[in-house]
Amino acid sequence: MSNVETMKSAFSDSSSSVTMKDEPAFTTHWLAVAMVVAAGIIAALQVGKVIVAVPLLRADLGLSLSAAGWVLSIFSVLGVLGGILTGAAVSRFGDRRILLLGLWAIVFGSLAGGFAGGYPLLLATRVVEGLGFLLIIIAAPDLLRRIVAPHERDRAFAIWSCFMPAGMAMALLIGPLLVGWRGLWFANAALAALVALVLVRTVSQGVIMQAKWSWSGLADDTMQTLKAGGPLLLAITFGLYTLLFFALFSFLPVLLEERMGVSAALASVLTAAAIGANIIGNLAAGVLRERGVAQWKIIAVASAIMGVMGLGIFLPLLPNVAVFAACVVFSGFGGLIPAIIMGGIPTLTSSARLAPVSFGLVMQGNNLGQLIGPVTVGTLVAALGWNAVAFFIAGGGVAVLLLAMALRGAFRRSATL
Repeated sequence: MSNVETMKSAFSDSSSSVTMKDEPAFTTHWLAVAMVVAAGIIAALQVGKVIVAVPLLRADLGLSLSAAGWVLSIFSVLGVLGGILTGAAVSRFGDRRILLLGLWAIVFGSLAGGFAGGYPLLLATRVVEGLGFLLIIIAAPDLLRRIVAPHERDRAFAIWSCFMPAGMAMALLIGPLLVGWRGLWFANAALAALVALVLVRTVSQGVIMQAKWSWSGLADDTMQTLKAGGPLLLAITFGLYTLLFFALFSFLPVLLEERMGVSAALASVLTAAAIGANIIGNLAAGVLRERGVAQWKIIAVASAIMGVMGLGIFLPLLPNVAVFAACVVFSGFGGLIPAIIMGGIPTLTSSARLAPVSFGLVMQGNNLGQLIGPVTVGTLVAALGWNAVAFFIAGGGVAVLLLAMALRGAFRRSATL
């Protein structure tokens, strides 16, 4: 087969694998993949720990629901501002090095946060944790692209996309067993340090693709990535999905306590179970892609179901058991979307050199949704009550459905390159 034919085959929309133009085939290092996913779970724990700690933080530090939303959302500010820049740093300094730096930032931020005596210091340490989260979630996909064989990338990225629901569910299950929110912070610091030490021994440092830092080079790479269209569409789609996900799950324990009258401990368990359904969706996306289902169709169906479930969850139409079932369905079908997006980045990126910038752009969209979601919901609930969130989520579902239609063309165009 000629090089041109190989390239066309790699970008086929119906193919079960995703490749990039300038990469040879090799054997996947699954132990290294497992450690990269573990680092992602550590990053996600920093999100989940606040969800479970909201009632404790409000009681201990006297925070309002809106202020608690900022404790969660400020985490994402650096991601909104520095996603592309971090992608360039991955090219310059290496994916493994940036991933380890992210883990140690979480160690420092969690330790300092555990000693916080007031809202300002807690908020500042959340920014440090947010830096660690950003470095991990941008370096990890590029590292996976490097250590996973092209024909196994759909499966690997489906597994990687489990990191967020897995980490959040772990926080919700383990958090209530620890003594207070400070113990949760200290435990996260210890886990991050442990994963960093093991990762050093199991994941090799790759070849640094860009020898010198150049602002003009970064600007050129950014413009090429934006002009390609596909990565930008993925970034917007991911941002809206994340906004919808956190619109529900940031305050689901509070909603369950207020609407269903359950205890805080049971609310955490139920929320963890609902978030755990997201993992099923993540893995199912890989199976669907292996069977040749088009990416845009998966996103379209998932977004439509999320929008409908949002109406059932937040409007007083269903009994309590049905409301919780709707949360599970919302999460499960929603889990299809991030796996498709992460697997689609290599497909819609023209070369390995631009991959870190594309990952950075997409994760910038993810962080924007994570920033807006909790604050918006906290504000809506305070001003208009829980019912207003229903229409917010329904509208977001429609927007993602329209973006799926646009992505249909982007994936088809990539298949002709």
